[in-house]
Amino acid sequence: MTPHEMWYKYKQINPSIGDEIAAWAFGVEPDLLADLVFKGEKTATASAYDLYALEGESLPQEGTFDVILDSQNQAVCIVEITRVSVQPFNQVSAKHAYKEGEGDKSLTYWRQVHEDCFAEWLREAGLTFTPESKVVLEEFRKVYPL
Repeated sequence: MTPHEMWYKYKQINPSIGDEIAAWAFGVEPDLLADLVFKGEKTATASAYDLYALEGESLPQEGTFDVILDSQNQAVCIVEITRVSVQPFNQVSAKHAYKEGEGDKSLTYWRQVHEDCFAEWLREAGLTFTPESKVVLEEFRKVYPL
């Protein structure tokens, strides 16, 4: 199903979502992570703060809706953003790591995987990753399909 088709179906249930569609896939393992969201095991994500400014993008906003895509840009589900915060990488909590639902859900696993990703993405943008680099933490809940 395309993002537009899924958005239209959900809009029949929740007309307040409007017409502007925000759709995205996870940067690493989009199919696996989208499936974890679909199953309700992944209710959070993190991204590199510095890349938002560099790309001129606004930070995610609580109360907005996003279509989660797979690697083929097909819609998997729709989530509502419930919480957004910015913290240094080295202050991300074990609770957040668990909500991300990846690997063994531990903070150790989360740090290892995310440090590698953030370091690579920032390096590609001409920036340097440090343990104090800011990350955008998002929490969400799947709203469609239920």
